[in-house]
Amino acid sequence: MTHPVDVHVGKRIRHRRWMVGMTQQQLAEKVGIKFQQIQKYETGMNRVSASRLWDIAETLSVPVSFFFEGISNEAETSDQALPSDILADKEALELVRSYYAIPETQRRRLFELARVLSDVA
Repeated sequence: MTHPVDVHVGKRIRHRRWMVGMTQQQLAEKVGIKFQQIQKYETGMNRVSASRLWDIAETLSVPVSFFFEGISNEAETSDQALPSDILADKEALELVRSYYAIPETQRRRLFELARVLSDVA
């Protein structure tokens, strides 16, 4: 049975890997393991050791603490309309990447448009 902390850490690994545009294979190669192990980490099936988490954090350019951010808030956010792991959704992640690829002035306009549209809905 998976432990909730292992699942949370795995989600955060997947989230960061996607944000930097890295595949499981690329992360595995940089850390020196098989991509199947990355899959198991990301699902929480296998627990990540401290030294491996350190290597993953360095590879993904984040502090180790990044993987534990929001862990105490997970129970609180589960009652909200949005899923607690929205960036696990490929479409949502592509939307975020595309959004940040837009020049800042246009991005602000798009944000305001989205805000207005969401208030109307």
